[in-house]
Amino acid sequence: MAEVIRMPKLSDTMTEGVVAEWHKAVGDEVSSGDLLAEIESDKATMEFESYFDGVLLHVGVEKAGKAPVDAILAIIGEKGEDISTILSDESSQAAAEPAEKEETHKEAPKEIEKALAPVAVKAEVPAPSPVTVAQASNSSGRLKASPLAKKLAEDKGINIADVPGSGEGGRIIKRDVDNFTPGQAAAPAQAPIYAAPVGEESFTEEPVSQMRGVIARRLAESKFSAPHFYLTMDIDMDNAINARKAMNASGEVKISFNDMIVKACSMALIKHPKVNSSWLGDTIRYNQHVHIGVAVAVEDGLLVPVVRFANSKGLAQIGAEVKELAGKARTKKLQPSEWEGNTFTISNLGMFGIEEFTAIINPPDSCILAVGGIKQVPVVKDGQVVPGNVMKLTLSCDHRVVDGATGSEFLLSLKSFLENPVTMLV
Repeated sequence: MAEVIRMPKLSDTMTEGVVAEWHKAVGDEVSSGDLLAEIESDKATMEFESYFDGVLLHVGVEKAGKAPVDAILAIIGEKGEDISTILSDESSQAAAEPAEKEETHKEAPKEIEKALAPVAVKAEVPAPSPVTVAQASNSSGRLKASPLAKKLAEDKGINIADVPGSGEGGRIIKRDVDNFTPGQAAAPAQAPIYAAPVGEESFTEEPVSQMRGVIARRLAESKFSAPHFYLTMDIDMDNAINARKAMNASGEVKISFNDMIVKACSMALIKHPKVNSSWLGDTIRYNQHVHIGVAVAVEDGLLVPVVRFANSKGLAQIGAEVKELAGKARTKKLQPSEWEGNTFTISNLGMFGIEEFTAIINPPDSCILAVGGIKQVPVVKDGQVVPGNVMKLTLSCDHRVVDGATGSEFLLSLKSFLENPVTMLV
């Protein structure tokens, strides 16, 4: 009996998948465990194995094709087996839903048609072209002048046709006659003071990728369902800069400022579990473990691999893990276990020269930290204005879970760790 293989749901946010590659063709023998295809979800490309024995009778989605979760991906059965009934039933079911939706929009009420009709007519009326002050005649050649201007010109012995008009549509008015000097030629139409643009308008369009579609949907849900508020704090990074130089001097490790921020956040979250939390509707989950998501820019958007139990790891281990996860994210090799389960997220744009920004909370977290670049500015130390290195951190908070005082206390602890890096090594 033929077995139907459907498009798998490879992540909690996946609604459709793309077949990146087929490793079997129609007519090929397939055994359970054989690599059947590579499926691209919104976050990664994953190998998909067959869990049936038989012959590949049908491919429901061609290479590079897209299909929703649970759509027919393939059919495996005995050689020559009739699968027309399966395909027919699937087509009938797929057609049912659009037909029902179409029925509700079949005919618009006549009142709506009447309301829309005048709008369509108005849209077809061309806008009038501008008229210069020298154009004193209309299309029929009739002079456009006010009665007072005509009488005044007659009294002064001025040919009204020689007077340039400055009124609406080039109409000659009293002040034009008053300011006119006999023998003065009508002023030519003034050329525009700017050059007309030359060239053709052009653009390209491309379909929204799986990843970009999910990013749009999830962040829109977060922004408009979670009441965000923002807290910004300056961090003196002088000691952090010196500590990083000392740690990297041996050449055995390569610690980045981002690694230090991940470590400092993990320790501050242990002290402030209300920030390490999630809004679940009827309950609030306060996590005792610390799993920090680190936002990574990839070709189609953004992925957030997770450093698990970050508070129990040293700076060198965090640095190596972040580097490995970022590499997997950019090559779409991340596995679900490497992007799920975050309890807090960090988004760092400092390397792009951004000084300060606000980030949208990454569900299900209650907070996200936006990290700006380190900037050298004048600061006051011991009553003296001296050069200093300052970094701005902005904490976005879900007000349903985290209050202003709670978020501020977390930032103060984070500031203490970063400004005194030796405390992170204890």
